[in-house]
Amino acid sequence: SEGLRRLVRRLRPDVILNAAAYTAVDKAEDDEATAMRINGEAPGVLAQEALATDALLVHYSTDYVFDGSAKRPYVESDPTAPVSVYGRSKLMGEQAIAATGGRWLVFRTSWVYAPRGGNFPRTMLRLACERDALKVVADQFGAPTCARLIADVTTQAVARAADESAQGRFESGIYHLTASGSTSWHGLACAVIEGARER
Repeated sequence: SEGLRRLVRRLRPDVILNAAAYTAVDKAEDDEATAMRINGEAPGVLAQEALATDALLVHYSTDYVFDGSAKRPYVESDPTAPVSVYGRSKLMGEQAIAATGGRWLVFRTSWVYAPRGGNFPRTMLRLACERDALKVVADQFGAPTCARLIADVTTQAVARAADESAQGRFESGIYHLTASGSTSWHGLACAVIEGARER
């Protein structure tokens, strides 16, 4: 954490975008210390340094801070109840940021995908090429969200935060940043594979 502090103090940014995270949900169960350090403690350090340098901190969190039992989309004011190490670590990060004060925005995202990097749609496409059949759960629902949408909304939010800060009316807060609609993992896999066949 001292290296992180030194970096922020040296750069003195106006905005800190923290997209770094320990995202291996299953592995976090066996490596809780690392998940807590990266997802829980590091955001708190960034929040402290953002406060000290009057920077805006934008941090990305997850729907895993909830237990997943709701029958409707979660709203920001719903009580959190993570059931995994990953979810607890991300909630710890949110709480550390909020406790520090300063100017911050936390965006909770879900089922993030992009044309590059490791994500569910890319994995399904790879497996569809390697196997004759795939088994994908159909009882877990979420809102697949493109990384580009997250980037576009973040850009607009940062600009608005700068305007509101200049006018003395900026308020920190937690916001859900997901695409509209929902599907199951099975539904998403089918849509990705069908989309690839149509090309």
